[in-house]
Amino acid sequence: MLLLIAGTAATAQGDYRIRSGDTLQIEVIEDPSLNRSVLVLPDGSISFPFVGSVRAGGLGVGDVRRSLTSGLAPNFANQPTVVVSVASVAEETPPAYTGPVKARTIDVYITGEVANAGRVEVKPGTTILQFIAEAGGLTPFAAETRIQLHRTDRMSGTTRVYLFSYSGKGNGTRISPATRLAPGDVVIVPSRRLFE
Repeated sequence: MLLLIAGTAATAQGDYRIRSGDTLQIEVIEDPSLNRSVLVLPDGSISFPFVGSVRAGGLGVGDVRRSLTSGLAPNFANQPTVVVSVASVAEETPPAYTGPVKARTIDVYITGEVANAGRVEVKPGTTILQFIAEAGGLTPFAAETRIQLHRTDRMSGTTRVYLFSYSGKGNGTRISPATRLAPGDVVIVPSRRLFE
């Protein structure tokens, strides 16, 4: 009976398509120090040591496992054994409203080195790049590679910070310009450093 339940759970995870906001549990049998839970970022990617950014959104756990195994392989004498599972799923979006269409907006906020800081009402689906344009664009003193998107989880109250590069440059994982904003998001555009 227990094997049947475990098999059903594995099948369900195999059919599941990963979404932004999901949390994945990743284990590397040969090196437990790499075991960790990772959040799927708004652009659908995850970040993992020795591999960097890996696409996960829209894929199954098997696809992500293969990508991680391939990325980690050069660091091991033999191909590593990677186990990927969905630890928690993102909050479901409510079903679409089928009544009369009414223009709806969400409140997002921007501060720092932009022409018009403050609260901005935008249409759902607005990307971070479009939002910066709606805020009047960056000032000449903006640190283009260190823009931050602060997103608070409504259930847990925890805030996650994602980096965005307006110019597309910069080290480390950055979210895509096509990342869609969520209600309550805060974008912070810091000032450039002296030699930045």
